[in-house]
Amino acid sequence: MATYAIGDIQGCYDEFRLLLSKVQFNPANDRLWLAGDLVSRGPKSLEVLNYAYEHQDLIEVVLGNHDLHLLATYYNQSKLPKKDDLNRVLKASNCQQLMEWLRKQSLAVYDKSLDFLMTHAGVPPEWNLDQTLACAYELEEVLADKDSATHFFKHMYGNKPDHWNKKLQGIDRLRFITNALTRMRFCHQHGSLDFKSKSTPGKQAKGLSPWFELSNIGLEARVVFGHWAALEGKAKAKNIYAIDTGCVWGNKLTALRLEDQKRFHVKALRRWA
Repeated sequence: MATYAIGDIQGCYDEFRLLLSKVQFNPANDRLWLAGDLVSRGPKSLEVLNYAYEHQDLIEVVLGNHDLHLLATYYNQSKLPKKDDLNRVLKASNCQQLMEWLRKQSLAVYDKSLDFLMTHAGVPPEWNLDQTLACAYELEEVLADKDSATHFFKHMYGNKPDHWNKKLQGIDRLRFITNALTRMRFCHQHGSLDFKSKSTPGKQAKGLSPWFELSNIGLEARVVFGHWAALEGKAKAKNIYAIDTGCVWGNKLTALRLEDQKRFHVKALRRWA
């Protein structure tokens, strides 16, 4: 039995299936962890969602920012540009079924036996393992209920508050949790989140550091995360594993076998975004 964590698929379904073939994925014994952003920008978001839904007993999913955007679009009844591939999802005969399943997925997954925590973007500097799981659960509870989820999606977007405070309440608290777990890359030295810089570490504005250089989470658990394609799968911190390697941008799709931390890759068939 093996557990494979796969980085941001983003609609690159064909590359996803090639990667499963490369690792000789066996549904009878193996398991998948999908690190968020299953959809958006690539050509086959619907196919990725259908696969994950049909194999949900084998898969752990954490929501990424693009997955949340799809959910917000659906529940807010918003319109997308005509050429956006997500329109295929929204027009699919099983769209309601897929959206109900998707919004009930996790924001953080932790397996004690594997000693691995997975979130889409990482762990903010001021949180430990227990805090991360507790905050993820808070948001998961809101999303699990259709009415509370619909209310949340109407107020989800925004960059404030950008600093954690345990006294945060309501939408402000939920928005920070969302941004920390699905949008974070760089942080200021005092812990506040920065949403402007998406560069490779070393090219960011003065006073910013990658979240994993400011966090002590690696002392408690190994962390696998996606979201940050510019890292090219390299996070220079002990027990921190970056697996978004920019398939949708024409680079490659990566799987990390959690039991021994061996990496597997397939090249993108083309640049999709």
